[in-house]
Amino acid sequence: MKTRVKVELVRFTTLKKLPQSWSYKNFKELLQIMEYDDVNAIAENELEEMCLLALTDNEPEDAAKIVLEYIFKDRLKKGQIENLSNEMLEDNMWEEYADLSLHEEFFNVHQLLYQAYNGKFPPPEAVQFSVKITYLDNRHPDSFVGHTEAYLLRLLVNGLPENTILNRLFDQQMEGGEFKEAKDIIWQLTIEKQNENEIMCHIISSEYWLHDIKYMEDFEVTI
Repeated sequence: MKTRVKVELVRFTTLKKLPQSWSYKNFKELLQIMEYDDVNAIAENELEEMCLLALTDNEPEDAAKIVLEYIFKDRLKKGQIENLSNEMLEDNMWEEYADLSLHEEFFNVHQLLYQAYNGKFPPPEAVQFSVKITYLDNRHPDSFVGHTEAYLLRLLVNGLPENTILNRLFDQQMEGGEFKEAKDIIWQLTIEKQNENEIMCHIISSEYWLHDIKYMEDFEVTI
């Protein structure tokens, strides 16, 4: 069944760091890997700074290897980590790595290393935005909740330029059918029901995929 919806961009911002990307537990475990003395004696509010300082005791490539091994553990082979630790100094792995399901974690790795080495690694950038979706024909918005991120991306591209990267790389998926990459393009998604016919979607993604959103004007479309 087709329905008419209105889409409005409510807010848009860029992020250098994802919310809750690194915890005190993560910093403590990284310090233990780097054999930092008496980690348990460090106050929680000092763990991040101490972790950054400990990383910089290593060459950038070695620090990258430490963080990559910590994050990806058994998911990447030693040879892959070795290569990536060097490539990360020049390449944006959160955009370029072939496996999209690892992009959000690569972003977090880059962010920590960029922060530690004061810019020796490429600066990661993400986008955070909210869109309001109103069902104009009074159809209950629960029809949206429970659908995959593919539904949302197919809706949003109606308000983006024709040459936006989503259309260029995923033109067939935008037309329908399987779109398994969608859940890895939208890194974080929260949906709030505003009233019977309106929902608010809060989205975090890579600047690479959805930077065009900042230019999006309100639009209506039948889906």
